[in-house]
Amino acid sequence: MKRRHNFTIFSTETGIEVIESPVKSLILSELKKGELSFQDIVRITGRSKSTVSKHLSDLRRMGLIVEMPDPEDRRRKRFGINSRYLGKLTRNRMDELDEQKTEFLAEHLTGRGDPLEFFRLMFHVLRVELIKEGINIDPVLHEAGRRIGQVIYQGIASEDLEDLLENLRRFWMINRLGVLEVESTEPLVIRAYDCFECGLLPQIGESACALDSGILEAVFSHYFKGEVLVEETECYARGDGRCSFRIVPES
Repeated sequence: MKRRHNFTIFSTETGIEVIESPVKSLILSELKKGELSFQDIVRITGRSKSTVSKHLSDLRRMGLIVEMPDPEDRRRKRFGINSRYLGKLTRNRMDELDEQKTEFLAEHLTGRGDPLEFFRLMFHVLRVELIKEGINIDPVLHEAGRRIGQVIYQGIASEDLEDLLENLRRFWMINRLGVLEVESTEPLVIRAYDCFECGLLPQIGESACALDSGILEAVFSHYFKGEVLVEETECYARGDGRCSFRIVPES
């Protein structure tokens, strides 16, 4: 199997930056979680101070991070992220994906006479082509899902969890997003069958429902009045027979 080299993609105030260095990607990944001191970054990366200093200088110049004084010791510096993670890019194309999957989708674009089905298939053709090129836009889809979920919640809101779940199930069905079933409420686990987002995707060995996860995150963050963690534990794109989401309020 060919080894894949993942590049990370970030958005800054001046444009898009593609990060090739694994060390820079690691630094940015850790800074997404919160500010870090220079000493923290040296420890996390396992690199020399001079090497870390060079990487931080490059990231500042690119507008990806900011430097600030440590409030506890102004002789020291702390670093924070100043950019938005968009996704990742894989160096080699994923040629092992079934070419017939794209051909099937394209052939059916004009044969259904159903506008919704047309856009459903067009959406999947786009995603398959991005996946084949090694382009992962899950963070963008997740953020779009959160925005959609915030709007959806206004129409399905209920103070009763069972009512909210029924309203969500009905919304999913009416809009042909799939069939939702509640596996349990403690913890909250929702299963999705005939998933709109990933049902027609090839098996890529990883979860692919970033849009749905974002929607569920927004809906249940509203309901629980605090942030929730949505973990997709099963997915058609992983070869499973359904998609499953475990939703837990963050402590």
